[in-house]
Amino acid sequence: MTSNQHLPLEGKIALITGSSQGIGLATAQRLARSGADIVINYRSNANAAASAKTSIEELGRRCIAIQADVSQEEDVTRLFAEANQSLGSIAILVNNAGTTRDKLILQMSLADFEHVINSNLRSAFLCTKAVLRGMMKARWGRIINVSSVAGLLGSSGQANYSASKAAIIALTLSTAREMASRNITANAIAPGFIPTGLTSTLTEQQRDFILGSTPLGRFGSTEEVAAAIGFLCSPEAGYITGQVLCVDGGMAIHI
Repeated sequence: MTSNQHLPLEGKIALITGSSQGIGLATAQRLARSGADIVINYRSNANAAASAKTSIEELGRRCIAIQADVSQEEDVTRLFAEANQSLGSIAILVNNAGTTRDKLILQMSLADFEHVINSNLRSAFLCTKAVLRGMMKARWGRIINVSSVAGLLGSSGQANYSASKAAIIALTLSTAREMASRNITANAIAPGFIPTGLTSTLTEQQRDFILGSTPLGRFGSTEEVAAAIGFLCSPEAGYITGQVLCVDGGMAIHI
C-alpha cells in the first residue's frame, strides 16, 4: 500500500458483527484495504478474533476485537461503548452475525426458531439502533445487512433462517426510509451458497442440488460477497439505499 494511494474509506470506522471468520472476516479485510479502521466482533472464538485482528493490522489499519453476543442488548451497548472509546464513532455497520438450526417445521422446536431469529434478526435491530445516533450526528453512515437468497426464496428445513433473513430485508427497507434525510444509507446483501463454517454441515446431495440451482454453475466466495459490501460502503454508492443486492450466481432468477 503506497502512501499516495487513494483510500475511499480513510478516516472511517467500520464495525462488522461476526467478523472473526467467513464473510465477516473477508468484509473486514476488504474495508481495511479501502482505508477503514476496523472493529472485529466475535461471540466465542477468541483465537480466530485475534488472528483476524492481526490480519487487519498487517494492512496498516487500526483494529480492535471485542467479544459480544449481539443478540443481547447489554452486550451491544458495551460493544459500541468500547468501540467508540477506542477508535471513534462508527460510520459503517455491517450486520453479519448469524447462525442456523436447520430442521423441518414439524421437527423444529420453538427454542430452535427463537434462537435463530434472535441471533440473526434481533442482533441486526439492536446494532442498528445503537449506531444511528452517531451516524445522525455525523450526517453520514452506511449500514449493510447480510440477508440471504433464502430470505427471498425460502429454503426447505430452514423456516427459522429464511424468516429471519426475509425480516432483515424489511428492517433494511425501513431503516433506509427513516434515515435517508440524514445521509445514512441502508442496503442488504443476499448471498447464495458461499462455503463457510455455517454451510460445512451440508451433505454432498444438498451441495449438488444447490449447484444445480445456480445458473453460473459454481459456488461463490467470501471475497465476492465482501466486494459487493465494499461497493455499498463506498462514496460511489451514495445514491443507493433500500436495495437488496443478490450475490448468488443467479440463484434468485428462479423466483
